[in-house]
Amino acid sequence: MEDKKSIDPKVLEAAKVEYFRPYITEAKVNLLEKVMDQRTRQITVILEDVYKPHNASAVFRNCDCFGLQDLHIINNSSEYEINPNVSKGASNWVSMHRYEKEGAKNTADCYANLKAQGYTIYATSPNVEGKTLDQVDLSGKVAIAFGNEADGLSEEALASADHHLRIPMYGFTESFNISVTTALCLHHLVERLRKERKDWHLSEEERQFLRSVWYTGLVRHADLHIKRIIEELATAK
Repeated sequence: MEDKKSIDPKVLEAAKVEYFRPYITEAKVNLLEKVMDQRTRQITVILEDVYKPHNASAVFRNCDCFGLQDLHIINNSSEYEINPNVSKGASNWVSMHRYEKEGAKNTADCYANLKAQGYTIYATSPNVEGKTLDQVDLSGKVAIAFGNEADGLSEEALASADHHLRIPMYGFTESFNISVTTALCLHHLVERLRKERKDWHLSEEERQFLRSVWYTGLVRHADLHIKRIIEELATAK
C-alpha cells in the first residue's frame, strides 16, 4: 500500500469527500455547507497555558459559535483538556493547532507560524496600555492571544506580539474570566469584520478541506475506510 504522505493532499481530500458523501444524509450535508458559509479564518484565537478544562472548553465553544475555524493552543506548563459538557461538541468542528513540544519554544513557534500566514497578533492584558477593540485593524488577518487564569500571558507572548489589546473596565475587579473575555472580544470583532469586509469567508479550497475532515468525522470506522481510499488511489496511479 502506498504511503499516505506520498499522495497529493488535495487528491486525498477530494477522494475522501467523494467516498464519504453517500454515508451522510442530505440534511446533514446541507447543514455543514450552511455552517461553512459562516466560517472565517480572518480572525483566530491563541490560548497560552490555560489550565482549567472548563474555561478552555468554553473558549472552544466561543470560537465555534462566532464562526472561527481555528484555535491555537500553546502548552508550555499545562496540559490542555477538553470538557465535553462545556464544549458541546465544538471540538469536532473547530480546528485545533497545538504547540506543546517538550523543550521547544512553543510560544515563539506559534507566533512565527501565524505571522508567516499573515496574521497580526494582538496580546490581551489588563496590566498594559493597549488598543481597544475598536482600534483593531481588521483589514488583514488577526490573531488574539489570551493567557492563563492566574498570570495572563507570559512576558514572551506580550513582548513578541504586534500590539497589545485591552478591554476597558470601570469596577474594582481587574479582569473578566477568560471565557467571558474571549466572548466579548469575538462578538465585537466578528460583527465588525462582517460589516467592514466582504472577503471574510472561507475559500473553496478551505471549504473542501473542511468537507474532508467533517465527513470523515461523521463516519464510523473512518480509519478503515481511509486505508481503502489510499489503496484505490495507489492502484489508480
